Amino acid sequence: MAVYFLLKVLITAIVVAAVSDLAKRSSALAAILASLPLTSILALLWLWYDTRDSVQVSLLTRQIFFALLPSLLFFIIFPLLLRAGWRFGSALSGAIGFMLGGYFVYVWILARLGIRL
Repeated sequence: MAVYFLLKVLITAIVVAAVSDLAKRSSALAAILASLPLTSILALLWLWYDTRDSVQVSLLTRQIFFALLPSLLFFIIFPLLLRAGWRFGSALSGAIGFMLGGYFVYVWILARLGIRL
């Protein structure tokens, strides 16, 4: 079981490393690769392999969908803060803070609409 877990970590790390290395040569191609739902696809593959439970995979897919909208706040706020002269770490923290706030507001709105995550 430990070997399987390490394999999952290694494959996932290779994908992330590939994006960061590709960004040195072509930010557009790296952006395309990063924008693919690779993390979600990998998570769905690992979950399916571990459980063979299509209901669980379907539920995770639905929850990922609902989590996407607030995560977009990060990609809007982060470059704005960098252009405004914020240091990288501060801009990253600020964008993460906005995104987390967006998640709280989003979950509250969904609850009001009767949608449970």
